[in-house]
Amino acid sequence: MKSPLLTLPGAVPAEGPDEGVAAHYGDLFREQRTLADGAGLVDLSHRGVVTVSGEERLSWLHLLLTQHMSELPPGRAAEALILSAHGHIEHALYLVDDGETVWAHVEPGTQEALIGYLESMKFFYRVEVADRTDDFAVVHLPAGSIAEAPEGVVVRETAHGRDLFLPRADLEGYAAGHGPLAGIWAYEALRVEQHRPRLGFETDHRTIPHELGWIGTAVHLQKGCYRGQETVARVQNLGKPPRRLVFLHLDGSEVQLPGHGTPVRLASEGEDGRQLGFITTSARHHELGPIALALVKRNVPVDAELVAGETAAAQEVVVRP
Repeated sequence: MKSPLLTLPGAVPAEGPDEGVAAHYGDLFREQRTLADGAGLVDLSHRGVVTVSGEERLSWLHLLLTQHMSELPPGRAAEALILSAHGHIEHALYLVDDGETVWAHVEPGTQEALIGYLESMKFFYRVEVADRTDDFAVVHLPAGSIAEAPEGVVVRETAHGRDLFLPRADLEGYAAGHGPLAGIWAYEALRVEQHRPRLGFETDHRTIPHELGWIGTAVHLQKGCYRGQETVARVQNLGKPPRRLVFLHLDGSEVQLPGHGTPVRLASEGEDGRQLGFITTSARHHELGPIALALVKRNVPVDAELVAGETAAAQEVVVRP
């Protein structure tokens, strides 16, 4: 879905999974600094919006999601996953309940598959699942923002900022009164700095929550059964995940950032060495320079100097070995 804000002066369209919104509006670092200072807003209107209503919505979601949902108070933000039977991550949901309806935003284009799964699990529960993507646009206000949400708009507030479920028809008007705008590249650079994983970027078909540090934030360990819980419990109690998320400081002398999937190897072995992992997201940060997240094998030494493609990379631990 193409955002109307792409028609604004300076807007450069994003590509790939973030197609439909602006990558930037002409000044990437200024946009990052604006967000870091608690001002501006980010157009996330390409993300899917799903709602679950009905008196049994929380108890029903509690059975399906990795998060403790049965007693979620109205207005409290939550993060949750849906796992496969083998514990692999299939969906990531960013949730809030308004007292009558649970609102969630999800990765662009994933809402149809998510709704298909939820509908298949309704059985006799009194719940209604709806795709509201055509009607509502997600707008992000950074932490520290003093911008007010319009009356009646559902707000999901976290330590990283507020997500507004804004009527799509109001997007242009709200953006005009609460700028300046920051593109998805600025938003992503701050996400990488904060070590926050993203479905489809830090995940592949075999990713389990422990590898990305999602235990405790998106996975609650003290709750009843859900699909894939056996894998979560087994790794938590008896073992270690096969891979771990790391944060990388990249060599700033390289012109090109290593893209998603770029092999990560030991610097001592060079480009011909065995692959130990891969870049998941890379970005140019207004203070830190080139940075990235990567998924590497658990037994890679935490002090090892790495290389991503041809780019030297110094690692910081995100998930302990």
